[in-house]
Amino acid sequence: MNIMEVFNDAIKPFLDGEKPPLNVGEVMNLWFYLAATEQSMRGEQVSFNIVQDPELKEKIKVVINDVHGPIFTDLTEFLKAEGIPLPQGTPEKPVGDFRNMPEGSKLSDEEVANLLSFNIMMGINYACRGMTEAVRPDVAAMFAKFQIKKVTYSILLKDLLMKKGWLKVPPYFKTEALQNAGH
Repeated sequence: MNIMEVFNDAIKPFLDGEKPPLNVGEVMNLWFYLAATEQSMRGEQVSFNIVQDPELKEKIKVVINDVHGPIFTDLTEFLKAEGIPLPQGTPEKPVGDFRNMPEGSKLSDEEVANLLSFNIMMGINYACRGMTEAVRPDVAAMFAKFQIKKVTYSILLKDLLMKKGWLKVPPYFKTEALQNAGH
C-alpha cells in the first residue's frame, strides 16, 4: 500500500471543484488549529529574541519559517476560500535582542526548547485528531500534511535536545527492581 496513492485517490474526486460544505467539526478543528498555530508562532518569535544558544535559535527560525508559517498560510487561504471567518489575530513580535533581561523574567534556553517540543507534540496529536475526524478527504489530507511537517521537525528538534542534555525522559522502568522489592 502506497500512502501517497491512497491520498491521491481519496482527493481526486474533489479536484473537479465539487465538494460538500465543511461540517461543523471540520470547521472547528481547522479554526482552532489556525488559532493555535498563530499563538505558537508568537511564542516562537518571543523565544527567538531571548535564546542564547545559536543552534536553538536556528531551530526556532526553521519552525517559524518552514513549519508554522506555511501551515498558517495554508489554513488562512483554505478557510477564506470556504467562507469561514478567521480567528482574531495578534500582531507579529518584532525581532530584537532581549537576552539581557534579568533572570526570572524570561525562560532559559532549555525551557524554551522543551516548551517548543511540547507544542510540536500537541500539534502532531491535534493534526491526527483533525485528520481522523475529517469527512472531506481534502481536509484530512491537509491535516496529514501538517502532521508530516511537525513530525519531521520534531526529529530534528529531538536531536538537539539530546545533544544539549535538555530532553526530558521519564525514569526507566525495570521489572527486576519491583521483583526484588517484593512486589
